[in-house]
Amino acid sequence: MTAITTRTAARTATDAATGRPLKQVHLAAHFPGVNNTSVWSDGAAGSQIDFSSFEHFARNAERGRFDFLFLAEGLRLREHKGRIHDLDVVGRPNTLAILAAVAGITEHIGLVGTLSSTFNEPYELARQLATLDFLSGGRAGWNVVTSSDAFHGANFRRGGFLDHGHRYTRAEEFVGVARELWDSWPADAVIADKESGRFLAHELDAVDHEGPQFSVHGYGTLPRSPQGRPVIVQAGDSSDGRGFASRAADVIFSLHSEFDDGRRFYEDVKGRLADAGRERDSLAILPAATFVLGDTPQEAAERSHEIALLQVSPQGAIAFLEQIWGTDLTAYDPDGPLPDIEPVVADEGLTRGRVRHGEPLAVARAWREKAEAEKLSIRELVIRFAARHDFVGTPVAVAEEINRHVQEDASDGFVVIGHTNPTGLDEFVDRVIPELQERGVYRTDYEPGATLHETLGLRTG
Repeated sequence: MTAITTRTAARTATDAATGRPLKQVHLAAHFPGVNNTSVWSDGAAGSQIDFSSFEHFARNAERGRFDFLFLAEGLRLREHKGRIHDLDVVGRPNTLAILAAVAGITEHIGLVGTLSSTFNEPYELARQLATLDFLSGGRAGWNVVTSSDAFHGANFRRGGFLDHGHRYTRAEEFVGVARELWDSWPADAVIADKESGRFLAHELDAVDHEGPQFSVHGYGTLPRSPQGRPVIVQAGDSSDGRGFASRAADVIFSLHSEFDDGRRFYEDVKGRLADAGRERDSLAILPAATFVLGDTPQEAAERSHEIALLQVSPQGAIAFLEQIWGTDLTAYDPDGPLPDIEPVVADEGLTRGRVRHGEPLAVARAWREKAEAEKLSIRELVIRFAARHDFVGTPVAVAEEINRHVQEDASDGFVVIGHTNPTGLDEFVDRVIPELQERGVYRTDYEPGATLHETLGLRTG
C-alpha cells in the first residue's frame, strides 16, 4: 500500500495563474445501505452488519484523512413484489450504536449518521447525539432526513401520519428544538469533580417550546461538547429542501456531481445564505461521487464498464424497471428494448421502501426517448441511471477533476462511495489522496484536537 504522509498540510498553496489561495478539498466516506452501488458478488465484499466491516471502513477513511465517515440508515427492509427484496441489503444495525463503537477506535474523523426527523422525537434524539458528540470530543454529525410514507411509518406509533408537504416543516422545527436543548447549557459549564462528573453550579436555560409539531419543556442532560453541537447535514434537493438547508445545515449532501449542474446548484444554495444571515463559508456542499481508477484512461473505462455490469445484473435491471412500470416485467429480456406497455400508476408500487424516481408516465416517456435515441437496451439504460461512475480515469486525472470542481465552485468536495464494502475506498486512499496532497489542496494530517466543525473549515454565522 502507498503510505499516506503525516506532514501538517500547508494552507498557503496558491493558484499559479492567479496567485489566489487554493481552496481545500473536503471529502467524506460513505458506507451505503440501500443502493445500486455495491457489488455483492465481488470477492472483497464483506458483511453489512459485522463490526469488522465498519472497523476497516473507519480506519481506512481516517488513514485517508477524510473529514467524516457517513452512514446511511434504513428504518425498514425494502420489499419487492410483496417479499423482502433479495437484491438488497438485509440487515440494518442501529446507526448511533455503530457510531458509538467507531468513536472508540478512531481519534480524528467525524462521525455522521442518517437519522429521521419524522419518526423520532427531538428530546431523545438530541440527547443521543449530544452523548456521541460529547464522548467523541466533538466529532458527531447528524444527517437530517425526512420520511413521509406509510410503509416506513407502519413500524411506528403514528404510522404514515405526516403529509409529504409538511415534512420540512417538521424537520425544521425538530432541528430548532434540538438546538435549544444543546444550547440550554452555558458554554462555561465545567466539571468540578472529574471522578463524580459533578458540574459547577450554573443557571441553565430552560427549553420552553410550544409548536405545531412538538411541545418540549426542560433542559438538555449534557453540557456542550467541544464543538458546541453536532454538525448538521441535509440532503434535500427540492426548493423547500434547499431553503431548509440554507437556514439550518452545515453540510449539504447533494446529487449534483456533474460539473455544470454542480455549479448551478452551488450558486443557488450559496446565494440563499445571505438572506438567512449566514456567510458563504458557513455551509459546505459535498455531492455524492463514485469513481473507477486505472493505470491508463482505457483501462479505467474498461473497468468502469465491467463494474457497471456487476452493479446492474440482468435480474437487477428488470427489478429496477419494475419500480417505474409498477408491474411484473420478468417476461422481458433485459438485453432487449423497453416494454411497449404503459406503467401502472398506483398508490403503492411493487417496490416499497425506496425513493421514487418521479411520476411513472413521465419517467417512462423520458426513458423511452433516451433509449430510442441512443439505442439502449433495458440493462444499458438502467446502468446509465443507476451505475454511472462520476470520476473515471487515472489517479492523476481523477485528482485533477476533483480539484477543478472545488476550485471553480462546483462543490466544496465530495462524499466518496466505493463499489464494494468495506474495502471499496482503499484504492482511493492509496492512489488519489496522495495526488490531492501533492497539489496542496488536501490535508496531510488532522489538526490535533480539531472538532468536526473545525475539520470542515466552516465559519460560524
